[in-house]
Amino acid sequence: MAYLFGDCELDPGLHELRRARHAIAVEPQVFDLLLYLVEHRDRLISRDELNQKIWNGRAVSDWALSNCMKMARQAIGDSGKKQDYIRTFPRRGFRFVGDVEIHGPVDRAAGPASTETELDVTAPAPPDQPSIAVLPFENMSGDPGQQYFSDGITEDIITELSRYPDFLVIARQSTFRYRGKSINLRQVADDLGVRFILEGSLRRAGGRIRIVAQLIDGATEGHLWAERYDRELDDIFAVQDEIVAQIASALGDTIHADHLRRSRRKNPANL
Repeated sequence: MAYLFGDCELDPGLHELRRARHAIAVEPQVFDLLLYLVEHRDRLISRDELNQKIWNGRAVSDWALSNCMKMARQAIGDSGKKQDYIRTFPRRGFRFVGDVEIHGPVDRAAGPASTETELDVTAPAPPDQPSIAVLPFENMSGDPGQQYFSDGITEDIITELSRYPDFLVIARQSTFRYRGKSINLRQVADDLGVRFILEGSLRRAGGRIRIVAQLIDGATEGHLWAERYDRELDDIFAVQDEIVAQIASALGDTIHADHLRRSRRKNPANL
């Protein structure tokens, strides 16, 4: 089966893009992004969904997604200005709007996901890749107006951890569905396919704030690391940046050390 539009031919079986009958070299993620948009051209695709499907739930920066989208457009002769094939809907997502013909039998097994449950599935991390889910920090200040701050801390930690190339970091869309719920951490780790879980809380009193964070082993529910941060809120964003950087650095060191310990336990014949 192949998808034809304009002078382009997208062949999922050969994982090949041809333009004017000439093969076009594209990166795997660019091809996957283009294929996903074409297969789901009947609806709008959000950024969070693309994180789930193209990057397997790993949090990626807006720049990375925009750059991938730019390369996909260039490969098929489109641009952000023309948008003849890939149209951007600001703050909503993307949609493939070109006319598509299908040549060959349709692979029903590889058809588009049609339910919300299917879209929430997160691919588990490879067995030797450290993986982590950052759960929404709990707002314990008694002030609903502080929820934006606890959510901001959570999102910034996810973004900061995604800078570690060795880590698989579960995207915000998958972890924020647990906000305000009573959960079993081991079950959450199994559902998201991760080894580590970060959870925390936030309390504010007057001009001071206290943030508590703890890293949990998803398999044993044992604590691997915990820290408390007390700060004066002279500059809320400076405080947020400082704490996020310290938490991300501590998590990186702790997870790498744990991964090294596990590697040392392996049989040398199986390394």
